[in-house]
Amino acid sequence: GHVQLLPPQNVTLLSKDFAMILTWAPGEGSPPDVTYTVRYESKDRLEKWKKVPHCKNISRSFCNLTCALSSLYVKVRARVKAVWGPSQSPWVESQFKDYYSDVELAPPVLSLNVTENSIHVSAHFPLPSCVENLTWKYDLNLWEAGSEYKKKYEGYFRKDTVTINTTALRGNYCFSARALYENSQWKHSEFSQPVCVLLNHRG
Repeated sequence: GHVQLLPPQNVTLLSKDFAMILTWAPGEGSPPDVTYTVRYESKDRLEKWKKVPHCKNISRSFCNLTCALSSLYVKVRARVKAVWGPSQSPWVESQFKDYYSDVELAPPVLSLNVTENSIHVSAHFPLPSCVENLTWKYDLNLWEAGSEYKKKYEGYFRKDTVTINTTALRGNYCFSARALYENSQWKHSEFSQPVCVLLNHRG
């Protein structure tokens, strides 16, 4: 007879680090080699569940949906079922979310290029390819290590390089940045881990 396969639990659609990800936990007593299949539907076309080719019969308990979505501006929800041999569990659905307003940002990664009298700072974003065209920005902070005062450079576009004249700077200086995104309101990530450099060190 068929094994009663219990459905996945804690099915959650979450937005994290620029990505929209469905996560779940195995149903109670699931066999170790159970697999999962995911589908999603959009608020504008209810009851039209779309397949997600890269999340069919997978053994992991998450599915990155970001680049599978037909629109980043429409609320979607996803569902997942467990499959084991001929047995299938019922589908379990997540709540609705849309990428555009629910996106959670990750801090950018900074790269510094120090030249004789200036430093060029650029920010790299861990973006899924399909959201490259959205208007991501970043804020940059600069401060002398140990000091409370931070000089702020705000609202730079993602591809912009910030050039800072370092002629007057002497000592250990630190940089940190956060990703920004403007939809109905501004959203931003946490600030990145500081990157520090020794400037105009005479030694």
